Amino acid sequence: MKRLMIKIPRLLIVIFVGLIASTNNLKAQESIIPDISYLLLEKLVATAKQNYPKVKQYQLKTDIAALNVKKQKLNWLDPLSVSYVSTPNKTINFIDPSFYSGYQFGINVNIGNILQKPNNVKQSKLEMQSSDFEAKEYSIVLEAEVKRRYFAYIAALNNVKLFTKTLQDADGLLKDLKLRYERGEVTFATYSQGLISFSSIGQSKIQSETAFLTAKASIEELTITKIEDIK
Repeated sequence: MKRLMIKIPRLLIVIFVGLIASTNNLKAQESIIPDISYLLLEKLVATAKQNYPKVKQYQLKTDIAALNVKKQKLNWLDPLSVSYVSTPNKTINFIDPSFYSGYQFGINVNIGNILQKPNNVKQSKLEMQSSDFEAKEYSIVLEAEVKRRYFAYIAALNNVKLFTKTLQDADGLLKDLKLRYERGEVTFATYSQGLISFSSIGQSKIQSETAFLTAKASIEELTITKIEDIK
């Protein structure tokens, strides 16, 4: 009986240090930096800038503004208008008699529009620059967002790996505990506590997998392409 009382505390230390302390080690992981692929990150950013609809929207705004600049430069004749009057040779107009016959041409000039033309060209250029700055600003914001989501993705992936390893270790400890319980070396309360700890770690693994899949989906939301397809 004395021998049994010595073995039980020692077994409890092994089990609970293995099940609980190994879980706490997840919070003390050294670094995720070695797992970061900057080549993949660069490709993710490039794919997002190529595929994300809002990037294309900003590009269209810039293109439209550039076309407007060309339009303003080419339409210098807009303030000018040409008109003509046709007076047949054999027609006599008693209401508005004219000494000329045939076609009469006239040119109307809108001085106000001519004076405003340089300002219109300048304004269209500024609008194009503004659209270009907006596109560049969003490109920077998008790149930062892709990086942020990628780092969260790597952290989530590490958690999955760590919880998977912890669950495997816990499974071995639980099997050993079950065997000792069947031999009568530990009480049912001890075995029950081991089952609860094992279940808790399993639930944590499921939550880590959910977080990983969510992080993965958040990146693919920006790239419009599965990460596996980006090479």
